[in-house]
Amino acid sequence: MGLCFLDRPNTDEQIEIAKLADEKGFDTVWVCETRLVRDAISVLGSFASVTKKIKLATGVINIWTRVPSLTALTFATLDEISHGRAVLGVGAYWDPLAWKQGIKRRKPLAAMREWVEVVRRLFRLERVTFEGEIMRVRDLQLDLGYGRRRETIRVPIYIGATGLNMLELSGEIADGVLLNAFTSVNYLKESLHRISTGAKRARRKMKEIDLPQLIAVAMSEDTAKAKDEARYLATLYLGQQPHIGIASGISPNLVEEIKTALGGWPPRKDGAEEAMKLVDDKVVDLLTVAGTPEECREGVGEYVKGGASYPVILPITLALGTWCRSSAPEGALSSARRSRAPSFPRRCH
Repeated sequence: MGLCFLDRPNTDEQIEIAKLADEKGFDTVWVCETRLVRDAISVLGSFASVTKKIKLATGVINIWTRVPSLTALTFATLDEISHGRAVLGVGAYWDPLAWKQGIKRRKPLAAMREWVEVVRRLFRLERVTFEGEIMRVRDLQLDLGYGRRRETIRVPIYIGATGLNMLELSGEIADGVLLNAFTSVNYLKESLHRISTGAKRARRKMKEIDLPQLIAVAMSEDTAKAKDEARYLATLYLGQQPHIGIASGISPNLVEEIKTALGGWPPRKDGAEEAMKLVDDKVVDLLTVAGTPEECREGVGEYVKGGASYPVILPITLALGTWCRSSAPEGALSSARRSRAPSFPRRCH
């Protein structure tokens, strides 16, 4: 089981919870770098100093603000200070946030393929010159710091993919695929089909590809309260990244109504409250797992049964210490994970 942080709680609490997750046997802690909240690398570096076994992953950075050379250097450093526990999760970013920074996400599939190739070559300590359609690197090589052995940097690359074409590309080139939150179990099954198509194109086997599923979870002894907390975040994501909801079968017309009620990103004053009225319990249940601890365990388990290697929990409710203790990977969920998950890949070719 994995744990993921987005914008909450504060960093001091995140550090304590990461330490607890390490002690409780969680597989990976992921840190999102989306919106302008916190950068993922600084947070993961702080986790490295207080943990021993848990893997440290970005969930995800993007290929536009973190160019290949900076990314390779950053993860070589993170892998060094964590003693081999770094995981590079990367995505193609989203609008309007990219647009607001002057970024044109031109040909994201070609850009992702080229970005991954350049980073891998830098990880192999090659002197790289690459003139791609999108990415260009000229005569670059990682120097590494004093005391670091000059050997291949074995940091696995996971692609955070939602679109069907990006899922296929991920099956072709990635060590793993971080399957997006706010998507349904049925969409997970379609995602696995697309990943398999890409894997076959590259003559790879699905068991070579790790498939963690990010799941937004709201836990409370009061099911109605849990659903209301989940409804708020689900509403924001439907307005912010509408392709996610549409991918799970939500009506494009409803998504457009939610976007209009929100009034853009960030939402206008009172926009979220207005938009939430359009999101009923059926939509909440489709995109999140919300309810009592037992209901949440059952809901998360459905994604594992659907084919995910293991669940990565994005907690919506803030009693995370209690949540982490009650959700430690033991019993049925951890058994399901062990039966499905491949050995951790760390391929560098």
